[in-house]
Amino acid sequence: MIENKFIPKPYPNTIENGSFTWSSPSNIALVKYWGKKEHQIPENPSISFTLDNCKTTTALSFSKKENQEEFSFEVFLDGEKKDDFKPKIKTFFKRVEAYLPFLKTYHFKIETSNTFPHSSGIASSASGMSALALCLMSIEKELSSDVSEVDFIQKASFLARLGSGSACRSLEGDLVVWGKHTEIKGSSDLFGVKYPYEVHENFKNYRDTILLVDKGEKQVSSTVGHNLMHGHPFAQERFKQANNNLSEIISILKKGDLDKFIAVVESEALTLHAMMMTSMPYFILMKPNTLEIINKIWAYRKQTGSKVCFTLDAGANVHVLFPDAETKNVLEFIQNELVVFCQKGQYINDKIGFGAKQS
Repeated sequence: MIENKFIPKPYPNTIENGSFTWSSPSNIALVKYWGKKEHQIPENPSISFTLDNCKTTTALSFSKKENQEEFSFEVFLDGEKKDDFKPKIKTFFKRVEAYLPFLKTYHFKIETSNTFPHSSGIASSASGMSALALCLMSIEKELSSDVSEVDFIQKASFLARLGSGSACRSLEGDLVVWGKHTEIKGSSDLFGVKYPYEVHENFKNYRDTILLVDKGEKQVSSTVGHNLMHGHPFAQERFKQANNNLSEIISILKKGDLDKFIAVVESEALTLHAMMMTSMPYFILMKPNTLEIINKIWAYRKQTGSKVCFTLDAGANVHVLFPDAETKNVLEFIQNELVVFCQKGQYINDKIGFGAKQS
């Protein structure tokens, strides 16, 4: 089993205490993953743009403890203790303990903050779990001394996936693939990989403005939504479609075909939500203002010939994607016609970024 390569040899070094801080970005999938097997294995491959401004910063402090039979940690979000986060992190620790055998050796203080609203359809679990995985890998690097940069990132992505599937796409940039695909060299179900092929200038410095339609908690978590793909009447066709769309994206990215890019990306977004609306039980995460924004974008594109498009994550917020050359015009369009549909007029201007950073 390839997973065994992530089980470390006995650590030659010891550490009594310390602290590491990483910031890790969110990402927005162009071809979506929806549905997973056991052990956070995706039912279909996906590809995402790594974002730049939407990120999580996590400081992990640790000190050796006497009782090493249980996990010991506390969690803070923006300085406020968050015990409701503990069950998810405990589950994560259980999943990764075989690969990080030092976890019960220390008491951890996890201090985290986001530059965007938590649980509102921007992938906070992706940025949060990837930042935590990187902090834990920093500890292992000190204990091991011989962890290469390539191995560090790959194992961090592997670990992050066990916390939140899409988190494995949040370590590097600017395009990351997760899930085995026959046409993408090095792709794996176990970790994300940098997109290895040619990308046309049209997709360099791409922009993403996130319209915050609803900043509240989602009524259905992504985990629940993924599980509803088991036995879904359209699941197998959806998985085929995602594989085909990823094949098409390879050609699109090479040729710089913006019209085909728009068609695939918007279709993927609507298909994602169609899967939610046709599961049992069914649910809708889009809001009326989500649809208003989509229709406005379609009308603007028809009137102006713009290459602006939208995508959606598992929430109501709308990601407005557009080439860097159109920034001035599209931002004016957003201000004049779309901000009215945002909660308190709020949106986040972002761009394609280049991955996590240690501080």
